[in-house]
Amino acid sequence: MAGSGEQVLTSAHVLEYPYSRSVGPVIGAFLTGLRDGKILGATGSGGRIIVPPAEYDPDTAEATGDLVEVGPEGTVTTWAWVADPAPQHPLDRPFAWVLVALDRADTAMLHVLDAGSPDAVTTGMRVRADFVPADQRVGRIQDIRAFVPAGK
Repeated sequence: MAGSGEQVLTSAHVLEYPYSRSVGPVIGAFLTGLRDGKILGATGSGGRIIVPPAEYDPDTAEATGDLVEVGPEGTVTTWAWVADPAPQHPLDRPFAWVLVALDRADTAMLHVLDAGSPDAVTTGMRVRADFVPADQRVGRIQDIRAFVPAGK
């Protein structure tokens, strides 16, 4: 402990663990599909469609099969409203985190819903993917700007 008249020395330090990850053939195809304005799912056991796709069926651990196009519309299965978005959030205005079961999919995908107010969001509502313009897509989940209520 520094006593009277002693100078306290400090040093700024950032602890980080940078890494890179290969996405592999399944997630790579999913991200390429997003770049092209399509959402893909993997065919799992019994023919169910897993979105986002995985290399292995989460229930059986068997390798998944062909990728198939799903959506771009779906149904909200659950949601949580964010009234005061933080700087790191995907939208700069209030939004909902939603799980969306896309048409043809048997699992739900987490994303954001740009609906304006919590009164505009309900479990079971129909939504559609709102992709960023094609010339701005690069193959990442943010190629879907947000989901929006279907029909808008």
